[in-house]
Amino acid sequence: MATHPEILWAQRSSATEDAKNLVYLTINVPDVEEKTVKLDLSDTSISFKATAKHLEQGQVQERAYEFSLDFYSEINAEETKKFFTSRHLFLTLRKKEKKVEYWPRLTKTKDRRNFIKTDFSKWVDEDEQDGEPAKMEEDFNDPVGDVGGMDFEKMMATMGSQNKQAPPVVPSEEDDDSDDDGPPPLEAV
Repeated sequence: MATHPEILWAQRSSATEDAKNLVYLTINVPDVEEKTVKLDLSDTSISFKATAKHLEQGQVQERAYEFSLDFYSEINAEETKKFFTSRHLFLTLRKKEKKVEYWPRLTKTKDRRNFIKTDFSKWVDEDEQDGEPAKMEEDFNDPVGDVGGMDFEKMMATMGSQNKQAPPVVPSEEDDDSDDDGPPPLEAV
């Protein structure tokens, strides 16, 4: 029997720019080889199958992953970007219709699917998305992510020079806390 993989999703919307009408899907499939992945993507739906091999109690076991769902609204399947790692399949889907409003859910139906979750690491509220930078595409080659253009060498040099100038901290007798003496001696009965 096939297992549903965990699916994380987030989205962006814009009434004017195609590049900002996106749905981000992360399909968590640990130990799946890319050659076993079968992904059928249309403008209205997605279907996914894959097989993973993992070691369980000293023996190699196979686990099948599978799901299919209909999107809330149409996407442009031809413009989908894919990135595969040993643990995830990342998809960037472009929404077909330009709207400021977010989709209320990923799927067409309102039924609750416990394997579909919001990806809060990529999520931006509807009313806050205008203030973010235009480049929202993930740089999958950068494992650290964007750190705001910090120059770590300069920061470390500054921290190192500060440590050389600071005098060592010596505890004074005034700082001595009476609680550090331990418990009082026991009384004889």
